[in-house]
Amino acid sequence: MQPVLELKNLNKAFGGLRVTNDVGFTVMPGDITAIIGPNGAGKTTLFNQITGHLVPDSGCVLFRGEDITGMAPQSIVAKGMGRAFQVTSIFPEETVLENVRMACLARRNEARRPFRNVSTFKQATDDAYAILESIGLAQYAERAAYELAHGDQKLLDIGIALGLQPTLLLLDEPTSGMSPDERQLTRDLIVRLWKEFNLTMVFIEHDMDTVFGIAQIVRVLHLGHLLAEGTPDEIRNNPEVITAYLGEEVQ
Repeated sequence: MQPVLELKNLNKAFGGLRVTNDVGFTVMPGDITAIIGPNGAGKTTLFNQITGHLVPDSGCVLFRGEDITGMAPQSIVAKGMGRAFQVTSIFPEETVLENVRMACLARRNEARRPFRNVSTFKQATDDAYAILESIGLAQYAERAAYELAHGDQKLLDIGIALGLQPTLLLLDEPTSGMSPDERQLTRDLIVRLWKEFNLTMVFIEHDMDTVFGIAQIVRVLHLGHLLAEGTPDEIRNNPEVITAYLGEEVQ
């Protein structure tokens, strides 16, 4: 079986600071995996290299067997990789529906001329409503996105990514800034979307209940390098991981 994602010896430095250091791993179809590590470990920089927002100094990124290293982000998205950001990338003045519908139209290369093909526009609207139903935001379809609560804006960002029909979805701290109840609901939603949309998922997260509750494989970045990878139980009991976190809640 061909991996969905392969990272080979990724290196990225800013000035004299090596932010990712020879990072490599493989993600197989259908996996749901987590990347954890202290602030400054290189997690978001790694995501930026995977999605084309940063070009590695060396190493390569393979997506479904194709070398996409240095490819423009929009080209990577078109190949089936979606991403929801730590800081939401929604269009705040547009309605919740329009945010997702624009992604559905972009998938069909119709975003700049949505009214030229009525059937395409109707299909995009239907698809957008279906996604909003899946993420629990259908009742807010006609509201401006900025009116949503923080947790719902995070969900909308995921909905926009789903509108692009990705096979691989990257989530950057999907539960950040949420209350305990919101985090639990988001955990449940991530698992349901993973199954419903037949996704492969990689997510960055600091909430250990989320990490150990839903990830099949956990990878730990520390000072830019891959410190450990394994099942949640293996990571929870790994002495190096416990030491690297210096008391952070990994047990």
